[in-house]
Amino acid sequence: MHGIIRRQIVTATTANDVKRIREGLVDPGNTCHVKYWGYHSAKNEKWLKEHGLNSRIHRKKPHKRPMSAPTAKANGHESKNRAKVEHVFAHQKARMVLTTRTVGWARAKTVITTANMAYNMSRLRWLLGRAKTASA
Repeated sequence: MHGIIRRQIVTATTANDVKRIREGLVDPGNTCHVKYWGYHSAKNEKWLKEHGLNSRIHRKKPHKRPMSAPTAKANGHESKNRAKVEHVFAHQKARMVLTTRTVGWARAKTVITTANMAYNMSRLRWLLGRAKTASA
């Protein structure tokens, strides 16, 4: 995984990412392992199946009951991949001090798109530096 942001969907912080699957969050042409964020829902499982995609959505722990061992293991496996995406958000919040305090979606999208571009440039610089070290 190269860590370059290739697609973004800007929503309110209260928006549920599970609902974004049908809006383009899932890229069937992605050559990397496709990951789906959020939690399981029957609608999303059906949609993924109709589009020939395997579900990799986290399962919630049953209320007041332990999670089954296979489900816990699957969630743990997917968490390793999910963490790679979450690190981008952590980088933007901590190192870039990204806070979006704007009025209107157009301005918010501009701030987030600019932050994503800056992150990509930083990541590309790191990847190129790593390639030089490997070839030397």
